[in-house]
Amino acid sequence: MLRIVEASWVPWASVTFSGARHRLLLELDASVVAQAWFVALPELELPIRGHLVADLQVGAVETVDGVLRAAVEALTVEEC
Repeated sequence: MLRIVEASWVPWASVTFSGARHRLLLELDASVVAQAWFVALPELELPIRGHLVADLQVGAVETVDGVLRAAVEALTVEEC
């Protein structure tokens, strides 16, 4: 089961785009599938109504007491 341990965001804008920078601390029960999901996450299409995920990075994935934990950072921009 996926758990969001912490979540925060701050507004972001450039000359042509506006959106937000997001930081999440995620946990999953440790398994080969969970590890593969964290590895694949930056390349997945993540549908968010009215926004595009412009960039997504997964920090180091660590295992503690049978739980995988990773910090995820994402940049979303509003669709025009």
